[in-house]
Amino acid sequence: MDLNNCEKKVLAAIQQGMPISVRPYQDLADIIGIPVRQLLDVLRQWKADKRIRRLGAIVNHFQMGHGVGAMVVWNVPEDRVDQIGRQFASVAKVSHAYWRPPKQQWPYTLYTMVHATSDGELEQTIRQMSQQSGVTKFRALKTIKELKKVPPTYIIEK
Repeated sequence: MDLNNCEKKVLAAIQQGMPISVRPYQDLADIIGIPVRQLLDVLRQWKADKRIRRLGAIVNHFQMGHGVGAMVVWNVPEDRVDQIGRQFASVAKVSHAYWRPPKQQWPYTLYTMVHATSDGELEQTIRQMSQQSGVTKFRALKTIKELKKVPPTYIIEK
């Protein structure tokens, strides 16, 4: 992928993470030394070219007060995955909901990351999700320790 000088600066800056600010795009443009309109034009073009799908925050749920979490894997029939996936994604305590094809030894097709402030709240949320969806075959893989949560590095500024 050929990038011009401005695009290299944008990529080098956004891979460090967005500024925590009320004006993150303006602050990022200031860091790079370009007008915010130019930064947004580059990002829009990358999206149009499918170089990026989205630009989003990586939230540390532990620092946000949700110190308990679990990846809950659900055995959802294929004909219900979209419906149940949308239902689970709408739950406030769910940060991720996505489909994966089942494997011979692993029949789970829908994956959700559920966050809570306590073990009891986590268990209650998972139980409610199961009851409301009618999906009773699932496993909760509780988070013990977060090992890595950093944006990927594509370019190193010299």
